[in-house]
Amino acid sequence: MLEFIQLLKQRYESVSSQLNDESNKSLYRERIDDLILAEACLRKGQMLVNSPGYPRQFAVVGPTQAGKSSLVNVLLNSNIASVSPLAGYTMHPQGFCNNVSLSDCSGLQWYFGRFQQMQQSQLPKDRHDCYSLTANTTNSALLPDGVLWDTPDFDSIDSANYREGVIRTVALADMVILVVSKEKYADQSVWDVMAGIEVLEQPTVLCLNKLNEGQDALLIQSLHDKWRQVRKDEFPQVIPLYYQKQTGKPAWPDNQTLQRLNQQINRKKHPRLEQELLQKHWQTWLEPVRAEHSLLNDWHQLIDQVLQQGLESYQRDYLNHPHHYETFQQALAELLNLLEIPGIAGALAKTRKLLTWPVKKMMNIGKKRLHLADSSQEMVLLNQIAEHVMIQLADKLINKAEENRQSRWWKEFSSLLRTQRPAIMASFNQTLEQYHLTFQDEVENTANRLYSKLKEQPALLNSLRATRATADAAVIAIALHTGGIGLHDLVIAPAMLTVTSLLTESALGGYMNRIEADLKQRQFEAVKQTLFSGNMKKQLLDLSGQLSSVSYFNISPEQLKQAESQLIEKRHGLRLL
Repeated sequence: MLEFIQLLKQRYESVSSQLNDESNKSLYRERIDDLILAEACLRKGQMLVNSPGYPRQFAVVGPTQAGKSSLVNVLLNSNIASVSPLAGYTMHPQGFCNNVSLSDCSGLQWYFGRFQQMQQSQLPKDRHDCYSLTANTTNSALLPDGVLWDTPDFDSIDSANYREGVIRTVALADMVILVVSKEKYADQSVWDVMAGIEVLEQPTVLCLNKLNEGQDALLIQSLHDKWRQVRKDEFPQVIPLYYQKQTGKPAWPDNQTLQRLNQQINRKKHPRLEQELLQKHWQTWLEPVRAEHSLLNDWHQLIDQVLQQGLESYQRDYLNHPHHYETFQQALAELLNLLEIPGIAGALAKTRKLLTWPVKKMMNIGKKRLHLADSSQEMVLLNQIAEHVMIQLADKLINKAEENRQSRWWKEFSSLLRTQRPAIMASFNQTLEQYHLTFQDEVENTANRLYSKLKEQPALLNSLRATRATADAAVIAIALHTGGIGLHDLVIAPAMLTVTSLLTESALGGYMNRIEADLKQRQFEAVKQTLFSGNMKKQLLDLSGQLSSVSYFNISPEQLKQAESQLIEKRHGLRLL
């Protein structure tokens, strides 16, 4: 699941970068934030499995100039966190280890993923994919043992640049300390963040900073109302913080507040919370992916439709056509070779040029199968059908682009088809030739089946052998093998008509019809599977993988199905890939 969420986030970022509509960009940005949160939660879950005793994590979050860094120093009883009157001064997550060693926190590098751990003093201003981890050297009675995180703001103009670090840190936290000032508590950005992390069920304390005496009651009531508007869980404790001129820091009034919240932390419920977070956003995240799948389904239906029409043309214009179907006649020509009387072939070969029945000029190909492929009416027709299929498909794509709101998708498919058409046809022609040569085994097998059945009818066998001994029949047999006659000539050759008539009118007529019908069925299935399903359809379906991964999600139904199977609730929570 972690890999799928990362993939989905990456595709959202790519597609979002290509959008011109600002409203859609904003919508995608929200979904990307939620995906970052989900990815971080999955990473935290894996870290809990691998290191169940890793130190507690506490995150101080809030809008710009709320006094977060100053509060961090109060809680740590030090001046380790840098403070500034400038908005957006803190740009990276900065962790401070309180009564835990840096080595105890080694798993955080894996948790932060692409973020690089650096020394606090070396955090760059021009990079935001960094964080620091520093040991606090003073003792603090306010803070439980663990790592206290100072985070960037999430509401300034530049916050979009370092927002990912805030989200990752909030997801890591076992406890959230929200800091707002009397000027910032009503900002919508504050409550959007708090609404987004409600599903994590983190123990939370609200710190109302920069107060003057007598302001707290009214502001606390306002905080209560805001909380109720965005969250359904219990309103947390509010800590009023009054500025002290002598220290320049807010005064923390209660030494036990954070200790009590620390006791409420329950990491065992994290697998359930992971799953609830994913289920909350799953359908929304996948809306554009499912839209693409719907378009792909339409594309697959177009392919099936035109290929089915092509197969119907093949069946109508070749297999069932009385003058074009040549394959069974070829099997009968093979039968003539099996009926050959020993010794006659050599004499016939010497005299064939003197015969009156028209024989085509020798092609000197040398191999019967190559000659059969070159002279096949079937190959000519299948090539024509394939060309017609491509023309039909191109026309249908143009119509889709004109009538569909997702015209950009159909236009790109139309362009892909146009550029890939020569390669698709070349591959089809190569496969067609291979099919035709390979199918000669079926032709010879049919001739052998007929010959075996004829052996059960000696009188008919001898009659056919007599026909085989005539000049017409002999020349057909020899010329077919040497390339001196085309397959289409077999349909009207006198000897072939004689052999067909004898077999049809004999007691084997019904068997011959069944043999011919079986040959046609096997030929139809071979063309369908080898040429249309195995070659052309596969290449057409593969076009979807050539769509720009920058402009489209390109997540297959199989990938989605595999990810959704991970949403099945297990006894120990969400199963990770």
